[in-house]
Amino acid sequence: MTRGNQREKDRERAAARTGGKAKGKDDGLTPEQRRERDGKALQEKQAKKAAGAGGSAGAGTGDANKAKK
Repeated sequence: MTRGNQREKDRERAAARTGGKAKGKDDGLTPEQRRERDGKALQEKQAKKAAGAGGSAGAGTGDANKAKK
């Protein structure tokens, strides 16, 4: 049960759909810069989620405590 060249054809079609751009580390940043950028984005996301929680402290901890038992 071999697939022949189906994988290559699928990769070519996927590249054509994305315009030939490969996803990944094409942003020209060093690993340190990328880590800093991603960390800032994560902090903003967490702050937004915390603001959306409205002040319900400890939300979502009930299931975690059940799993520990």
